[in-house]
Amino acid sequence: MTLRVALVGGPMYDHLYRLLDDHDVEIVVHADHPTLNREVAAMLGNGERIDLLATHSKYAPSQAHWLQPLDGLVETHGLAPLAVDLCQFEGAQLCVPRLIDVRILWCRTDRRGPAPSTWEDAAEGRAVFGFPGRESGLFGTFFELVVGAGGQLFDDEGRPTIASPEAEAAIDTLCRLAARAPADLPTWHYDQVDRALLDGRIDAAGVWPGGWGPIRDSGLAGKLTPHPYPSGPTRRVSYAGCHAWAIPTTCADRPAALDLLRVLTSTETNALDAHGGNVCADVAAFAAVEPVDDIDRQRLEITAATIETAMITYPPHPRFPDVEDAGWQAIHDALRGLRAAGPTVREIQARAEAVLGAS
Repeated sequence: MTLRVALVGGPMYDHLYRLLDDHDVEIVVHADHPTLNREVAAMLGNGERIDLLATHSKYAPSQAHWLQPLDGLVETHGLAPLAVDLCQFEGAQLCVPRLIDVRILWCRTDRRGPAPSTWEDAAEGRAVFGFPGRESGLFGTFFELVVGAGGQLFDDEGRPTIASPEAEAAIDTLCRLAARAPADLPTWHYDQVDRALLDGRIDAAGVWPGGWGPIRDSGLAGKLTPHPYPSGPTRRVSYAGCHAWAIPTTCADRPAALDLLRVLTSTETNALDAHGGNVCADVAAFAAVEPVDDIDRQRLEITAATIETAMITYPPHPRFPDVEDAGWQAIHDALRGLRAAGPTVREIQARAEAVLGAS
């Protein structure tokens, strides 16, 4: 039977999929993560067959009713325990981690002097700082600014605490950064941020680990240099999570899907991800990465330190994607000058209360 698979697309992920040429698969979705989530939800909601899919630790709880628990079916002892834990929900291993994603700063210090150490440096300095202007990337950057200032989006019981001075300050900072950036920033996803950095349209940006491969291959390594992510007034944080693999309940050939999943989570496959710059979940594969030069060594050291000391993740919740959607759309309006910071955070708070109160 031909396996039907749904894949996250983009330069950081696509290099791995040549492995699928050796397997009997049909790619039914291949798209950026927000589009992937929408198309997978529509297909699974209609009962369409998907045998294996790419997901993410923050989105898997919203897909829990469609995912088969993988406890005892896939070996995880060689994977980073933190990544394995992030892919669990309510005691079940909903997915198996592929990558640990955490952003660090890359900056054209040949053009604009020292890299910004804080968000205030970024907002006040001469360097043009780029960031995703829509969807999960925009809400994630907002999350970083809020937590870095000592605030939080949810309390310990998972209730929204978004209407806060820290959140208003985060909106103001994002608007100040966007005002100096290219006018089309509100249309950018992650890949467009990376492209703008490589094209010289911006001077600095947070980049996922997989962004190293294009930087290295572009010849800009040496002009683009890695640095710790900007710090807020309270702490330095970086929004993070795990890309992962899962098997839906619609899978028609679980043994074949498990065989493919084991290939995709093997040390050899993880090593391909690590070669492209990603922080693969396999501990041995990542430990075997040898830096190609001093820039690469710095990149690996800063990334490891960020995972160790600055990585933040959202609390798992089945309705989180709805909160994220409401949040980024309100912030997007603020970036375009359609609303001020105060009304923006109050709108996000109200929408989050409505969503989570209905869960």
